[in-house]
Amino acid sequence: MQLVECVPNFSEGRDKQKIKAITDEIVKVKGIMLLDVDPGEATNRTVVTFIGPPDAVVEAAFQAIKKAAEVIDMRTQTGEHPRQGATDVCPFVPVSELTMEDCAELARRLGKRVGEELEIPVYLYEYAATRPEWKSLANIRTGEYEALEEKLKKPEWKPDFGPARFNARAGVTVIGAREFLIAYNVNLNTRSKRLANRIAKTIREKGTPRRDENRKLMRDGAGNLVYAPGLLKECRAVGWYIDEYDMAQISINLTNYNITPIHLAFDTACEEAAKLGLRVTGSEVVGLVPKEAMLMAGRHYLEKQSQNPGVPEKELIRVAVQSMGLAEVAEFDPQDKIIEYAYKKDVSGLVDMRVHAFMDLLSTDAPAPGGGSVAALNGALSASLSAMVAALTESKRKFKSVRQEMRGLAQQAQALKYFFLQAIDDDTDAFNEIMDAFGLPKKTEQEQQQRADAIEAATKKATLVPFSVLEKCGDIAAFALQVADKGNPNSLSDAGVAGLTARAAAMGAYYNVLINVTGLTDAAFVADITARAKNKKQEVLEIVEKVEALLEERLQS
Repeated sequence: MQLVECVPNFSEGRDKQKIKAITDEIVKVKGIMLLDVDPGEATNRTVVTFIGPPDAVVEAAFQAIKKAAEVIDMRTQTGEHPRQGATDVCPFVPVSELTMEDCAELARRLGKRVGEELEIPVYLYEYAATRPEWKSLANIRTGEYEALEEKLKKPEWKPDFGPARFNARAGVTVIGAREFLIAYNVNLNTRSKRLANRIAKTIREKGTPRRDENRKLMRDGAGNLVYAPGLLKECRAVGWYIDEYDMAQISINLTNYNITPIHLAFDTACEEAAKLGLRVTGSEVVGLVPKEAMLMAGRHYLEKQSQNPGVPEKELIRVAVQSMGLAEVAEFDPQDKIIEYAYKKDVSGLVDMRVHAFMDLLSTDAPAPGGGSVAALNGALSASLSAMVAALTESKRKFKSVRQEMRGLAQQAQALKYFFLQAIDDDTDAFNEIMDAFGLPKKTEQEQQQRADAIEAATKKATLVPFSVLEKCGDIAAFALQVADKGNPNSLSDAGVAGLTARAAAMGAYYNVLINVTGLTDAAFVADITARAKNKKQEVLEIVEKVEALLEERLQS
């Protein structure tokens, strides 16, 4: 499931009606989940957080920027927070199945549309920046709103999108892509803010002020303090005392959890606390956390125990929560605290149905779910069986020689299981989008063309879903062959069924590609995807034939 977070900041924090007018535009967009609205009276600024699929998030962001330009007049806006536009900044943050470059491309798409349709100058920042000096938001904001009129006259301040002229009402908007920021607190068995702050300075990237041999703070030629670098990159930290908990905490902001993950911050805090005679008693996540951050932690602690990390997500998350004491000061409910789960709780689908309910719906005259969803289900079954055989192999001492291989396979199979499960809903959603396109008005020539374009686009998308399933079938077929060949012989039949369900998934996906392309007019697209699908299908069939031959040989010997 592709999910992106968007965190636009609007230069209005006092007028609730204006704020609601903006957020109403966001929630109107299908697939969007509004996570937080945080207005500030003194700053006169509201930070809004929402998530959804990429296209929906771009649309919601555009509508919000458009509405903000209508209801906020920068000529009269004042506040303590630096600002230069009605929508001051609008970053995209990758949550799942998206790269930073994907988010940078979303920023460019939105910036182009805002510049052209709303005539608001747009600068790109952070990972979307077109100039090194524009990577920093502070650099772009130099002089704030009051300096814009003169800045925009200068060639070096020509915006990335939109007119190079002063928009007095809306100002300018800065759009970009940045990493997910995780707010995370580590609990200590002390009330001492001083000791907590000492650990914080040791672990944070900024580090600790250096002292000379006389214990005096060292400064550079400009009079600035000189720091000894801290232990953790992309980490900001401070120590404080929380009266509510009657304990001190290390308050941490992780600005890139791929560089410094939660579990590394926790383990490092434990090590530094021990040096001071302290103990870490637990920790807490403030707000929401990406699922991958929790899965990384679960795998880390299982591997430290020499246990198999190729287990279901639920178990990885349980291990992470328990290992880091995430429920010490407040409940940690994954359905509320993990961003992808919170989204899915709001937008449920076929995968959440019980088996009986799914089969009952499948067996009616409802057009969806259909064969595409069932093909994806077979893929999930195949991946699950291979993960099971791998687990039953690596846990036995007599298969020690393939233990690491089986552990790696189990992790990959678990990941593909969730890919196929998501594809069950993706296939049905894609079909529903085609139906929506067919329902568009067609009275005028313009409406007819828009309807035809929408049908073509939706049908291509509906073709790509089973094609993506077919592409992954080669992997699960290879897993089936691997566990059939090297796995626990007591589970040989399970490996065989993994091969059969991989074949069923591949053939079902292939048939769905073929039936969908019959409705397309783009001949080049049809020829390309049909040829690629045929090659991939043949590859899967050849692998499964090897699985079947191996089963026939070993089960009848």
